[in-house]
Amino acid sequence: MKKKLVLENGMVLHGEGFGFNTESFGEVVFQTGMTGYQEVLTDPSYYGQMVVMTYPLIGNYGLNREDMESFKPHIQALIVKESCDRPSHWQEKWSIDEFLKMHQIPGLKGIDTRMLTKIIREHGSLRGAIVNEEQDEKEVVTSLLERSWPTDQVAQVSTKTPYPSPGRGKRVVVVDFGMKHGILRELNQRDANVLVVPHTITSEELLTLAPDGVVLSNGPGNPEDVGHAVEMIKGILGKLPIFGICLGHQLLSLACGAKTYKLKFGHRGANHPVKDIKHDKVYITSQNHGYAVDKDSLEGTDLEMTHVAINDGTVEGVRHRKYPAFSVQYHPEASPGPDDSSYLFDEWMETLEKSLV
Repeated sequence: MKKKLVLENGMVLHGEGFGFNTESFGEVVFQTGMTGYQEVLTDPSYYGQMVVMTYPLIGNYGLNREDMESFKPHIQALIVKESCDRPSHWQEKWSIDEFLKMHQIPGLKGIDTRMLTKIIREHGSLRGAIVNEEQDEKEVVTSLLERSWPTDQVAQVSTKTPYPSPGRGKRVVVVDFGMKHGILRELNQRDANVLVVPHTITSEELLTLAPDGVVLSNGPGNPEDVGHAVEMIKGILGKLPIFGICLGHQLLSLACGAKTYKLKFGHRGANHPVKDIKHDKVYITSQNHGYAVDKDSLEGTDLEMTHVAINDGTVEGVRHRKYPAFSVQYHPEASPGPDDSSYLFDEWMETLEKSLV
């Protein structure tokens, strides 16, 4: 299947389709991880995005039932240099082509993904479409520019009903804005008794559950589109300990009076260096976000910056000066990526033991 990627700036890249045979529209972003494509495919934070993998060969170890970060993939499309049709791994259940077809997601291969990444780095994240070779390119560009893009990404990936992930320890409520299962795994490994709740929960409903603490999960989209969650956080701040991850970090910051903004091309990969300011240590982190907290806007709030990105100086973590509430912009649960930052879950559980809230 001859296919092409048309970008909103008029640039066209020709390739070969694989996976499900359909057209697709979305924000074109790049991911720099050398492994972990299954976790990328199933990370709800990628909802609505067409993911470009910079590593040239994707699919060589197949996909399995164990490494899913949610119940299904959430990307709009996968763009690769080369896809492996004959994977080899003892856990392998599907090839990447089979997996995409099964979930009706298109792929595009034969693209110079590193050249495409350079284009995104220069122009910023671009909207794009994968269409048939004969499709009129000017019409596609017009459609991209006129199309109304969704602002309800969190609603599309959050659980609709609460569900438990039992343990015998501290009772933790995880507010699901697009949660990766890695967060549950880390909490359960520390024997937390977890209840996952929808993003629409109110502060009154959450307080009625009387948990020992609240985790604000990762998720897709612009944090300013989730205003109801900001109000919920304001209602529990100072009443319950809070740990925010990625989108949860941004929402906690907004609730405390800071501001957020869209990054030019975002941070997506498993090798981003972050400095822990207090302990003067650098950790290699897994990241997936297109928005960040405005550093200057922290001034005048009760938040202090605890972590900073080495590459561009953006805010990677904050802590409340008065209440037991902290957050990080990256993924301490990794999946994919290094587990350098899993200690944050230990700190979180210690916070629950010490908290007088």
